[in-house]
Amino acid sequence: FERLAGFRERIPNILLQMLLRGANGVGYKNYPDNVVRAFVHEAAEGGIDLFRVFDCLNWVENMRLAMDAILEEGKICEAAICYTGDLTNPESRYDIAYYVAMAKELEAAGAHIIAIKDMGGLCKPEAARRLIYALKQEVGVPLHFHTHDTSGISAASVLGAVEAGCDAIDAAMDSWSGLTSQPNLGSIVEALRGSERDSGLDREAIRQVNAYWEEARRAYGAFESDMRAGASSVFEHGMPGGQYTNLREQARALGLEKHWPEVEKAYAQVNQLFGDIVKVTPTSKVVGDMALMMVSSGLTAEDIVNPDKDVNFPASVIELFRGELGQPWGGFPEALQQKILKGAQPVTERMGKILPLADLVAEREEAEKNARRQISDPEFASYLMYPQVFSEYARHRRSYSDTSILPTPVYFYGPEPDVEFDLELEPGKTLVVSFRAISEPDEEGQRTVFFELNGQPRTVRVVDRSLAASGIVHRKADDGDPGQVGAPMPGLIIGVSVKAGQKVERGDQLFLIESMKMETAIYAEVPGTIEEVVIEPGHRVDTHDLIVVIEPESA
Repeated sequence: FERLAGFRERIPNILLQMLLRGANGVGYKNYPDNVVRAFVHEAAEGGIDLFRVFDCLNWVENMRLAMDAILEEGKICEAAICYTGDLTNPESRYDIAYYVAMAKELEAAGAHIIAIKDMGGLCKPEAARRLIYALKQEVGVPLHFHTHDTSGISAASVLGAVEAGCDAIDAAMDSWSGLTSQPNLGSIVEALRGSERDSGLDREAIRQVNAYWEEARRAYGAFESDMRAGASSVFEHGMPGGQYTNLREQARALGLEKHWPEVEKAYAQVNQLFGDIVKVTPTSKVVGDMALMMVSSGLTAEDIVNPDKDVNFPASVIELFRGELGQPWGGFPEALQQKILKGAQPVTERMGKILPLADLVAEREEAEKNARRQISDPEFASYLMYPQVFSEYARHRRSYSDTSILPTPVYFYGPEPDVEFDLELEPGKTLVVSFRAISEPDEEGQRTVFFELNGQPRTVRVVDRSLAASGIVHRKADDGDPGQVGAPMPGLIIGVSVKAGQKVERGDQLFLIESMKMETAIYAEVPGTIEEVVIEPGHRVDTHDLIVVIEPESA
């Protein structure tokens, strides 16, 4: 919200757009209706002009509340259809009729613009031409085409959409384009120059803007993906561009870097097992969670559907099949849904109708308690979406003040010795800082940092956290003993559902582990009595670390 205010102040006459996940707001779950409305109101007040709203399962019912809230704020509502499948394949379940029907439904719901959101870069040039042409015949609002360049051919898809009459397209500045980003703006502009669809954008202005971003990108070199070329495998697994690099990092953190082709294959298998669903945040994350679990646990597609094979499904998978994210077109595969839910009844209507409205007064009190101060309306809107993240942000601000004034390289990598940098606290008030040296650690693990502030020598003592390794080694579970339940992957124990002396049945939940944003519930494989809870919530564990010991029932 602070960045939004800065943009609005400096470019008051430029249209500002944001992406809104419908009932998911900007988070990963369905929120109460009044939370979604409150967030839309705050974003509109902060300066957003155009909201691109979508649903992770293309369920229009889940989009209506957000669309209505946008229209009530007097803002532009761009309703997005998430592209999936392959229109050039006659056997694809997502055909022209599917997209036309959804577009008409969105137009009737009040959409000012309809977007085709091709998050996986799956829309081939011929598919883009067919789709845009068909929609232009059936709806009367402007069409906007958005795609990612994961496959390496998405610029051709953009040109196909333009040829069919598309009104607006998305592209990225040259230096940030390609791969899982959008196709190249400068090249698309040049391809259209002199044609009937000439964009009119100034060549030299594009070069100047691109030169700035090319330099800015260097500051983020440490965070670059190791992806070096387009990947035609996207047409098999359909991973969204925004997830592709994230999932590779998750796989690396789980020690599966060398098994990436297996993760891609498992992702495609999970998609089919789940009924060939739309894959975009947060459904794409659910498919990724399941794929990582399959590879890390050595599970096959046959294991997943086998009713006699116990599977500790990630919490996100259970939530999806319970209907908490909405309803997919054609419904969930019934047999798999029954296995995942273990007899529990799924939700079949919009979650907003079921979830009680949030007590915003109590929520605000809790947010201010965590922040230890009064918070602004934009901060409260942030808390409603991400309570834990906002609380961590408030703690960071409390400890270090506003670190956003640090130059990007200094923030990420630390200052270079004897290289001055400026800190602008406010207009007209700038500090000049120069790092000089750092001492060896003392007996308390602290180092003295020597620096100059506006030319005056200063020192400060800081704890060297790299010296603070705990050295804790956890007991390992015996894989041959079903009563010893270990961690299936490295992660954080975020919940333990049992205590010593408690009786459990086969299939009862024992604990919850979080790893790279994936929550996985672990269940008892044998009935018995809890003999010991070895590791409590809040502790990080490695694969096979012993968490719970069960004394099995006598045969």
